[in-house]
Amino acid sequence: MKWTMVLLVMCSFSAIGQKEKPQNYRRFDEKLLHFGFMLGANTSSFTLFQTPNAYEKYKLKSLTVKSSAGGQVGIVTTLKLGTPVVRLRFIPTLSFQERVLNYTFEESDTSDFYNEERINSTNLDFPLMFQFRTLRVNNFASYVLIGAQYSADLQSQEDATQDFNDPFIKIRQSDWQGQIGAGIEFFAPYFKFGMEVKYSHGFTNSYIPDNTFVGNPIEKTYNRVWWFSIIFEG
Repeated sequence: MKWTMVLLVMCSFSAIGQKEKPQNYRRFDEKLLHFGFMLGANTSSFTLFQTPNAYEKYKLKSLTVKSSAGGQVGIVTTLKLGTPVVRLRFIPTLSFQERVLNYTFEESDTSDFYNEERINSTNLDFPLMFQFRTLRVNNFASYVLIGAQYSADLQSQEDATQDFNDPFIKIRQSDWQGQIGAGIEFFAPYFKFGMEVKYSHGFTNSYIPDNTFVGNPIEKTYNRVWWFSIIFEG
């Protein structure tokens, strides 16, 4: 994702030095509303805080969070706010995410017990973003985003009965996240094509304590996601 951000910045600077060319889709900025669709990939994880003194209480030697890949698809609606460079964007999205927790518990002075927990989510995401775009340079523009989203996890086991022989991590079904991002846009004769990178981080603790050996060492978790999207608008 870092290299993607660098690529976006380099493309922005290279466009500034371009010679003027005939513009495609000149009427795009005259329209109040634009519609389109989005396809993309994501990597999701947690910002995780362990219970104080987890080793003394639960013999936990280490607990790490591993990012996993997922995907998303959404419908795009963009509203011009008086000027072409300021817009309001709403993209209802269906996203698929997975986070992996790796535990190491001390069983004795000479052996350890390892455990892996996978937390899968199928989310309905409702991001509302302010988009601040540069003026067009020929058939190119770039922009930054800031906003927030509400997410509802359709796979949440928030109210499920715990199986203590095969425990799982409970996370809340609802979550609010802040978002920032950046993107580049290319204008074709009849549509606009864009590439976008965003970062989301939860505002509230998503973890639900449930008195299991995999849950007890955890104090708080906050959802965080990197998103890469390809967007088409007409």
